[in-house]
Amino acid sequence: MVKSKKIFQCISCDNESSKWTGKCVNCGEWNTVSERTVAKSSKNYISNSIKTPQLIGEISGSKAERIHINDQEFNRVIGNGLVKGSVILLGGEPGIGKSTLTLKIALTLNEKVLYISGEESNEQIKLRATRIDLNNEKCYIYNETEVNTILKTSDEVKPELIIIDSIQTIHTQDIDAIPGSVSQIKHCAEQLIKYAKDRLIPIIIIGHITKDGAIAGPKVLEHMVDTVLQFEGDKNHLYRLVRSIKNRFGSTNELGIYEMNENGLQEVNSPSKMLISTNQEKLSGIALGCSLEGIRPIMIESQALTSAATYGNPQRSANGIDIKRLNMLLAVIEKRGGMKLSQKDVFLNITGGLKIQDPAIDLSMVCAILSSFFDFYIDHKICFIGEVGLSGEIRPVSRIEQRIKEVTKMGIKTIYLSKYSKINDLKIQDYTLKKVGKLQEIIQHLFK
Repeated sequence: MVKSKKIFQCISCDNESSKWTGKCVNCGEWNTVSERTVAKSSKNYISNSIKTPQLIGEISGSKAERIHINDQEFNRVIGNGLVKGSVILLGGEPGIGKSTLTLKIALTLNEKVLYISGEESNEQIKLRATRIDLNNEKCYIYNETEVNTILKTSDEVKPELIIIDSIQTIHTQDIDAIPGSVSQIKHCAEQLIKYAKDRLIPIIIIGHITKDGAIAGPKVLEHMVDTVLQFEGDKNHLYRLVRSIKNRFGSTNELGIYEMNENGLQEVNSPSKMLISTNQEKLSGIALGCSLEGIRPIMIESQALTSAATYGNPQRSANGIDIKRLNMLLAVIEKRGGMKLSQKDVFLNITGGLKIQDPAIDLSMVCAILSSFFDFYIDHKICFIGEVGLSGEIRPVSRIEQRIKEVTKMGIKTIYLSKYSKINDLKIQDYTLKKVGKLQEIIQHLFK
């Protein structure tokens, strides 16, 4: 007979207590503590390996062998391959393409793959595989949601990769709670991680996100896994972004770009060409910059519009950057540049649906705003790279050589950057560097 006990657990942070409280003592959230019935059972997966302490010099590095993924964007984001025994958590909004991406990985990998689906039938997955026109004779589709059954089946199949779609549908009978609850997600994730480490099988887990954009379930889930990937993108745009926000086996803040079309997700090998407009019309309010996503430089097009505020207070709108960053730049332009923008509506947009946090595009955004203010066209062969400080100085940015190489590949002939930037000799011809130190110098060079 299975024994059970009752506990009180916070659905926000998974904190347990012996009695009910209106406010969680751990995270401070109100009305999140509820009663749970936890069953005690011995049916859980138990590791067969006996572990003993080892000297670090005696540990072999062969267990960190990587499995190469036939998807260059995903491969680079996770650190040039899947490490055996690693667990990857992939989060994203509903309908963004998480299942399509993981199925593409399963069908392009020349290894045995076990694809666990708790949300779709085998026939639905087959239809998606037919649509993206891929096939892997070693890919097994298994429609199951009980974690112990999944692990037993995995021992029989012996795959090189396991994909779980999704962790919110996986449950265990040892816990008296509905699938998707905090206790179920945490317990099932613990079982999967323990299995991955013992069998040295990488596991990709798909996770849903909440309304505020966080991965659903306990926050501790992100600390348990080795890699956390965020799948981003606007459904109104073609591009999807895979961003690494945690990676124990590679660099963080790495970015992979995909294009969603009728055949599924296609890799974008040259994002600068896709994000820069090919329109050669002489339009004002447009300036080019270069952002760094991880170690990858990408050209960014900033679009701005300034107009007289005729409906009360001036409006400030930003798409793709933090609105506070825009307000700061407008204050710098007015105070240090002498431009009267306090009675102007200002709208700023980063093309392609990207969200940029790199301060290196400050200078391009300022120039786009000034271009619209003066109604002056900036040549599309000019690029701006620099951070704008509160005193109006143009500050240097990191990896300037990589940025210069990227923009010159796109045919840029003139690059404005900080005069304090340290640049080694670059074997690049037919381009001009114009170094500036203050915002006033930019205004004098371009608009006067």
